[in-house]
Amino acid sequence: MNAEVHKVGCVLDASSSKDEQQAILSILDEGKSVILDLSGCTYVSSAGLRVMLYSYKVASSNGLNVYLIGVSKEVREVMSITGFEHFFKYFDSVEDCQNQIG
Repeated sequence: MNAEVHKVGCVLDASSSKDEQQAILSILDEGKSVILDLSGCTYVSSAGLRVMLYSYKVASSNGLNVYLIGVSKEVREVMSITGFEHFFKYFDSVEDCQNQIG
């Protein structure tokens, strides 16, 4: 499996989105898919959703993926309302993701 885990902080919003975006893009630039660990993240703003969508677009254009781990009910609800949930594969844990993607 050619993927790297990136753990997101407790909030993914305008104040953290630039740093998170850079961290995710650096993994994608190495030719690796991203396992985005959101297990500690309780809030995602529109800026955070943009980070996730942009990461998905960059990954897709390079034949890579962005997998989501430990998405809270609240964050999943926001993604559902915006239609973003269709872009990602969700897993309960990093181990579950690694086992299923190879």
